[in-house]
Amino acid sequence: MYNEKNGTGNCYSKSSDNTTAAEAAALAVIVVVKVVVVVVMVAVVVVLVVEIVVVVVVVVVAVVVVVKVVEVEKAVVPAHFPTFVITKSL
Repeated sequence: MYNEKNGTGNCYSKSSDNTTAAEAAALAVIVVVKVVVVVVMVAVVVVLVVEIVVVVVVVVVAVVVVVKVVEVEKAVVPAHFPTFVITKSL
């Protein structure tokens, strides 16, 4: 392709040489929007991972508490001890 601007045979794109301010602004807006979208997506993934970790921790703590309560009840109340005596004494 012949370029009228510098008189050479280099394949320069006329559109890139004649980029207007409006085109440059539009490209800048597109880049900013893409960056914002990526940041939001990363934030969503981080929030989901944190939620999963919190749920796992809560479940583990609940299981540990239930196991400890059962152990304490077994230690305090022997298995052969009738439960109706406990309820009547209360």
